[in-house]
Amino acid sequence: MLGLKLPTDPRWVNIVEKNIHEILVDHAFCEQKAASTALSFIVLFPEHTELVQAMIALAKEEMSHFKMVHDLIVERGETLGRDRKDAYVNTVMQFFPKGGSRTDFLVHKLLYAALIEARSYERFRLLSEQLKDPKLADFYKKLMISEANHYTLFLGFARQYGTSVDAVNQKWKALLKFEASVIKNLGTSETVHG
Repeated sequence: MLGLKLPTDPRWVNIVEKNIHEILVDHAFCEQKAASTALSFIVLFPEHTELVQAMIALAKEEMSHFKMVHDLIVERGETLGRDRKDAYVNTVMQFFPKGGSRTDFLVHKLLYAALIEARSYERFRLLSEQLKDPKLADFYKKLMISEANHYTLFLGFARQYGTSVDAVNQKWKALLKFEASVIKNLGTSETVHG
């Protein structure tokens, strides 16, 4: 579970199957936001060359995932629709206090990104194992591997750029505990994190 403290109730997949279009639209926007997040690291922390190089590659990959999901939507005779607010992300992002050093800001941003990727992996794994549509199940199986890689990428950079690995690990544990309290109230909608 990549350190997640509370697994998603498997019945969430039943909610998703009742409206596949909604999960696909939400997923498409999650990929677009992930690409935007990668670009934001480049803009905000250009002095970290290794991070910039990794985020260039990640932005390209996330946009290719966006295209894959968008192609599925179009193939199903539907359109993308409008983005919606992500209650999960908005709530999780309130965990770390505002302010602090530039290093703290970078580490917090990296930990948020790692957490979102970890939860996405966990949800995609459920979809890959339980969706009745074999094409969609296979699609999510392929994408879940990417999500796990992204999780380790962000967590690795947090540990690399933080003041100490122990300090980062403590923040990560606290964030995981907080995330469990957030996720226990979700899992009732056909969204990637909801």
